[in-house]
Parts: sequence; C-alpha cells; structure tokens
Amino acid sequence: MSHDRDEPQAPGHLLDEPHHDGSPVHLDEEWPALGGTVRVRCRTAASDPVDGVWIRTTYDAEPVFHVCAPRHAPDGSTWWEGDLPVHSPVTHYRFLLATPDGRQRWLTGAGVVEHDVPDASDFRVTTHQPAPDWGRDAVVYQVFPDRFARSAAADEREVPAWAVPAAWDDDVVFEPHDHRTPLQLFGGDLDGVTEHLDHVEAVGATVLYTTPVFPGESNHRYNASTFTGVDPLLGGDAAYTRLSGAVHERGMRILGDLTTNHTGDTHEWFQRALRDPDSEERGYYTFNADGSYECWMGHGTLPKVDHTHPGLRAAFVEGDDSIVARWLRPPFDVDGWRIDVANMTGRLGAVDVNHEVARAVRATAAAVRPDPLVIGEHNHDASGDVDGDGWHGTMNYSGFSWPVWSWLRDPDSPARSFGRPLPAPVRPGPAVLRGLREWQGRLGWRATEASWNILGSHDSARIRTLVRDPAVHRVAAGLQFTLPGVPMVFAGDEIGLEGVTGEDARRPMPWHRRESWDEATLATYAALARLRADLPALRRGGLRWAHASDDALAWLREHPDGSVLVLARRAAGAPVRLPASALGLADGGTAPLLLATEDSGRDLAVAGGHLALPGDGPAFTVWELPAVHPPL
Repeated sequence: MSHDRDEPQAPGHLLDEPHHDGSPVHLDEEWPALGGTVRVRCRTAASDPVDGVWIRTTYDAEPVFHVCAPRHAPDGSTWWEGDLPVHSPVTHYRFLLATPDGRQRWLTGAGVVEHDVPDASDFRVTTHQPAPDWGRDAVVYQVFPDRFARSAAADEREVPAWAVPAAWDDDVVFEPHDHRTPLQLFGGDLDGVTEHLDHVEAVGATVLYTTPVFPGESNHRYNASTFTGVDPLLGGDAAYTRLSGAVHERGMRILGDLTTNHTGDTHEWFQRALRDPDSEERGYYTFNADGSYECWMGHGTLPKVDHTHPGLRAAFVEGDDSIVARWLRPPFDVDGWRIDVANMTGRLGAVDVNHEVARAVRATAAAVRPDPLVIGEHNHDASGDVDGDGWHGTMNYSGFSWPVWSWLRDPDSPARSFGRPLPAPVRPGPAVLRGLREWQGRLGWRATEASWNILGSHDSARIRTLVRDPAVHRVAAGLQFTLPGVPMVFAGDEIGLEGVTGEDARRPMPWHRRESWDEATLATYAALARLRADLPALRRGGLRWAHASDDALAWLREHPDGSVLVLARRAAGAPVRLPASALGLADGGTAPLLLATEDSGRDLAVAGGHLALPGDGPAFTVWELPAVHPPL
C-alpha cells in the first residue's frame, strides 16, 4: 500500500462538476407511472459557466431532447429542471450541457465526458416497483450455519457417513482439491443461531440471511437433496420455525438461500431422472446423448436444472405450490430469498431465460407476501439483470467489493481469490473512484441502492486478511455502511476473523474465546449501523464525490432531511481542503462530528471559506452537513 502523502487539492475540484443522481433531491418520483412524466434536476456549480442544459432520452430508440429551465440557488449553483417522459418501462436519459464558448459535455451515470458515448451508463428510471423499504434500509448479517454456533442438541446428533467430523477449534480444511474441504462438519445448527440473536442485533443487523438449510451431503448445503424440508443436522423444520419466529419477534427479517441454477446429485428430482428416462423429472435437467448431463462449472454433484421445462418451472419458481412460495408462508415465514448463482440461472449456451426466471421468482414471492425481497448473486456485470422486474438487486462484488479491495488491501496479504492470487493490483484513490462511478452508472441508482455492499462472504477471503491492519479494516467497514447500497456483514467480520480463501473464511465463531475478539472493530460496526439507521442521508441520500487522491476519498450523501460529509483515509496525508459554499456552509459555520473510527475526529469550522479535513490515517470520519433542497 502506498503511504505517499496526498497533494493538497485545488479547492472545489470534484465539487465543481455537474451533478445528478437518482436520489430524492434529483428525481421527484422514484417509481413514476408509465406514460407520464417525471421532474429531474441537474446541478451546476457557480464556477461552471453553463448556459443551457437538455435532457436527452430515446423515444422507441430515437434520440430526443427536452430543454431544462434554470433555477438559481443562494450558494451560486444552478439547478436545471426538466420533465422526462416515461415512455418505456425502463427509460434511459442523460444531460447535454452547453457553455457560452460553444463547448458541450455529456453528464451520464458514470460522470462527465466531452464526447458522445454509448447509452450503457445513462441514468435510468423504471416504472417497476422498487425493493421494499425494509430491504433498502437494512443491515444484513450472513450466517453459515455449520460454523456459527452449536446448541446443546447438536451433541446428540449422529454424524452422517459422508461427513468428516470436526471439533469447534479444529483448523478448517480449505484447499480446493482436498476431498475433506466440503465434508468437514463442525455441527453448528439453527437453534445455535437463535441462541445468539442478541449478538446479531448488537452488531446492528436488521436482516438475518443464512446460507442454505436444505439437506445436502456437504457442509455448505448448496447441493440440496430436497427443497421440501430442513436438514435434520440443523434441527429440522422445527428449529427453522423457532429461528424465524425469534427473528420476527425482534422486529427483524429473515432471508433464505435458494439455488435456482442447480440441485445436488442426490436430489429426489435428479434421482428419479436417473432411474427413469421417461419420467417428468428427466426433463428438469439437460442430458446429453452419451448419458452425461450439464452441471455447474463441471461439478458433477451439481446438475443444472432446465428452466425451459414448464414442469420444472411450476415445481420450482412459478405459482403457489412452488418451492419459492412454500417457504414464504407460515410456519417458516421467510421474508424473501437470496438466489444463489442467479447470474447463471436459466442460461446455457444459446439458451437464455434468465430474466423470465427472475420475473417468475419475484412475481411468485409478491403473490405470497406483500413486501418480499429477492436478491440475486452475481459475480460480475449484473447491470442487464437488475433494472426491471427481476432481481431487486445483487451481491455487488464488481461494483463495490473489487474496487474497495483494490484500494485497501495490503500488497503482502496472503489472501487468495477462489484459490488464485488476487487479480487486481493495489490502486490509488482516483482509479478506485472511477471504478465505483462506472459501476454505479452501469447498474443505475435504484439497483445500486438495493444491492448489497459486501467486504467478503462465505465465498471470498476475509476483509481482515486482505487489509491486515485493524484500522484499515474499520475504514473498509465505513465505506460499506456509508456508500449507496445495503451493508451485508459476513458473521465474524465484525470481530476481526480471518480467512485466506472463501473456504478458510468459514472458520467457526469463537464464542468461547472472547479475548480473541477485536472489540474496537465490533464497536465500529455497531456505531456505523446506528448512524445508518438514524440518518436518511445514509439510506436514501444522493452521492456527490468531493475528493480523490492516492490515500483519501471524500464524498457527500445529500438528502432533504440532512446531509453528511465522509472522509476515508487508507493512510495519513495532507489535509483535504473543500470549499464551504459547496457544502452548504457559510463563514462561521461548522460541520459537527458524527463518527470517527480513531481518536482524531473533531468538529470542523469554516476558515477562509474552506473546511480542512484532517490528514490522520488510516481513519474514517463522518460529519453532519445541512440538508439539501433544490430552489423553488
């Protein structure tokens, strides 16, 4: 990691840029009616001599322009307002800005460009219903049941023949070619999760998400043998019912994990398909002429289902009798699904019914519950899958995890990605900002806001192993909780658990070794969750970048009910100076401190028309700013 000191920033550099996003400040309706119009706004700085702005959208693929009217604000900025016709279920738009000297620029979701670019990063507004409020306002806590906690009942259960039993303090076997890796069984169960909900709540979580609870001959259970019951090793249906009830009694929500892409080779459907080539279930899978079958990434234990088969769709994802529906009803009462391998579901070579499946899952869930959440796992570019009526959002590896990792990871970290060295070198702040911006522009505001910001999961190395320094870990947590998106915490991150790979990251929670916990980091997670719950700006506010240098990033989350200024430092450097007027502050004004991960945080006072943000680091700091209201 570079520890070069930051160069002082020219005042107002990023804050001088034209700005728009899909937040309430810039878009009157997040869910407009098809065939109507929606008022949109673009803000330009006093230092930017713009004398004309147009909204450019497309009408049945033909570009059209709509003029914007200027409204001048007391701080010298100009808000350009225009009416956008909502002609399509998903309407794309951008802004064309002209200056008196004849120069033209485009403002898109990825930033400002001097030349016309493809529509991929256009802003977008959709007429489809957004994710439920509880899902967008959430802090999600992920539990891998085998490694979270054992109840007393776990000691009485017989270890199955396929499993390699392990004691709670045994080392995790994590090499991908070691046959014990998926078979090592520590014996965590669902009553153990229920017994530790106080901890989950203390971290600040509002949603509990467990990896699969269906029976399967592995510790991860993504190779389900049935979708109609809970694994007896976890306590069976009764234990899951108890867990769901206890979660709901606390005012929290619970999400299940469903593999719509494949089953296990021991699954009842697949076993019937093998036994009887004339069975209905034979058509649920893709068998080749030589008797082989399609499976996930070459793993024969994970046969891929065929969503072009109407019987499979009815059994799995469509209608009141489907697997998707049955778990959302009592007694399990699950509030929604995280869909495993959502990106590959319904896709096989020339066949692509992925969006049909996503639409079916969401429609089925909505018919059973009034406000279900459906999140799709996607390890790459999910932008084509999340801006309509399919998955509400994604586990945002590409748009959040990878850029954050590339900025904060220690270059000497032993962490590996899927058994390989991490692909990205350590990058400076401006490159990371470009990555975050481009992915947000590609996904769109609403999908970004509903997607999960993850520093790691059961499929990746632990964030503590990636960054090594506890103070940098706390900076990473700050990014997770204050950038647009929903923070998802993998159980153990909050106490500094380590893991070199995804398998190694599944170490058991050390409940009996409290002295090993990083209490300062735990306190930071809890404080960030409280701040997010208290401030609408951190849940629904817009995002305006203020500063980027090698070792520091600063941004604003702006909202009509109050705004915040955020500074993330991976290392110490020169103070960052920002123009106070662009922050809504006048001479003599102050920005009160809301949160600081280290001891250097303090209230900031305007001096000489600027705020000077401290250069201490690694550190993460949040200050309060005035609310943002467009001029009337």
